[in-house]
Amino acid sequence: FQPGDQRAGAGEPAVLAGLARKIAAEFGVAEGHVFAAGLSAGGAMAAILGNAHPELFGAVGVHSGLAAGSAQDVMSAFAAMRGDVLPGAEPLRLPGIVFHGQSDATVAPANAKRVAGALRGSKTRAGTGSGRKFKVTTGQTGDGHPVEVWRIDGAGHAWSGGDAGGSYTDPAGPDASAEMIRFFNAQMDR
Repeated sequence: FQPGDQRAGAGEPAVLAGLARKIAAEFGVAEGHVFAAGLSAGGAMAAILGNAHPELFGAVGVHSGLAAGSAQDVMSAFAAMRGDVLPGAEPLRLPGIVFHGQSDATVAPANAKRVAGALRGSKTRAGTGSGRKFKVTTGQTGDGHPVEVWRIDGAGHAWSGGDAGGSYTDPAGPDASAEMIRFFNAQMDR
């Protein structure tokens, strides 16, 4: 959450973007077909990477994370995790899919909306997946990029639909991995 690790050309975003570019070149991955996803601090970094390098990433997946720029130090990071509104938070500026458990006691569920930002033409549907009820809001960013926000009833701070043997995973659905892959594949067809 240091300012130097939240922009293009510096710190962790520069290192991770460099790795992604190298791997994409090595395996012949087409421009716009590189994606970043993560949970918690990894979700916050996915949002930062997407906003810092929209020329590289075709979309991002943020699970139980914070919006880019939400924090500038440890104290503001904890405030953002509590759900406090802080200046500097930037919603996604590229396609994104956001997951958040409504019973998350580590990163407040209000952060899902901050990651997505104000969505134009939003629609919400309800569903059930592998034992959990959820609501999915779809819409577009101000720049016209598609965004999905999944709010999962009863889920805490864990990857939805994850393997029961993993850490910070919740085997109850919906399956965040499958939904992110579906969303990322749809972005390649745009």
